[in-house]
Formats: sequence, C-alpha cells, structure tokens
Amino acid sequence: MNPTLRVHHLCESSRSNGPGDRAVLWLQGCTFACPGCYNPQTHSLQGGRPVEIVSLLDWFLGLTKTGLTISGGEPMLQAEPLNMFLSLIRVNLPDASILLFSGFTRAEICADPQKESVARCCDVLITGRYQAEQRLAHSLLGSANKEIHCLTSRHTPEEIAQTPVSEILIDSEGNITLTGIDPLKW
Repeated sequence: MNPTLRVHHLCESSRSNGPGDRAVLWLQGCTFACPGCYNPQTHSLQGGRPVEIVSLLDWFLGLTKTGLTISGGEPMLQAEPLNMFLSLIRVNLPDASILLFSGFTRAEICADPQKESVARCCDVLITGRYQAEQRLAHSLLGSANKEIHCLTSRHTPEEIAQTPVSEILIDSEGNITLTGIDPLKW
C-alpha cells in the first residue's frame, strides 16, 4: 500500500500563504479546536480525502511554483507521511521553498522526533495555537502568540511580513477560495 496524506484542499497558486507565488496543501484533521479558528472544516479526522504521496509529488512537480505552503488542520498530526512527502520534494526540487503552519509550539515539535523530521524539511515554520483574544492577522501570524522560525536563509522575516494578508482565488471551474492570514468572509 502506498503512503497517503489526508488532504482537505489543494491550491495551485497563492500569494497570501507565504512569499512569492506558491502552491498550498491544506491537510485534514486537527485536535486543537482553537476557538475562532478560520478553518474549522479542516478539523474532522475523517474529513477530506486520502491522497497518495506520489500523486501529491506529481501534482507539485507539475506546477511551475517555487514554493509550497502546508497548512490545515494540523499538518503535524500526519508527521510520518508528511515527512516522506517533503523529503521527496527536497530530493526532486532542492531549491523549493517549504513553509509550514503548525499549532504545536517549537518546543513541542523538537520533543517529537517525527515532527522534528518534518521541521528539518522546512525553510519556514510558523508555530503556536491560534488565540482569538490575541488576534493579529498580519505577517502570516494569526495571533500575537504565534512565532515565525526561519530555519534556513531562503526567507527573511521582512520578506514574510510583505506577504499579502488575503486573496480571493477562482479556479478554472469557478470555485472560489478565500485565503490568507486575514481572509475575507462571506
């Protein structure tokens, strides 16, 4: 059986989910249930759909993007298959920028070898549970307690701060996605 990731949504092109024009992979499943979370539809552990890692790799390699953002849900709940996927990206596209959002703190990630392996594949790690009472919504930080960790020299905090806070995406089938750290609401 081929390893899979439980996927909520794929986006081929975004400018509000990290520096530059990048693809976004929203993973399904989160146990934090932070009050005020913008993506509660990603919380169910049974939601989304399983997608083989090789299919996700083919999808990303077929794009002309220089970066990939992983969001959710909570990506670190799928640390083992996510590490496999990101390791394959590093082998096939070593210059690709990888940014990951996690509700876990950096200390919690470092304490778990599987989560730390995922972090080692990333250029930027944004950590901490969303806290509505500390809402910030800029520089890719949903709340003031969250932290940006530039793990490589590929991106700077200044570059991350210039990321647009929201965008409206319309795909070829007319589906609309509202995204970013401060997306519009219907």
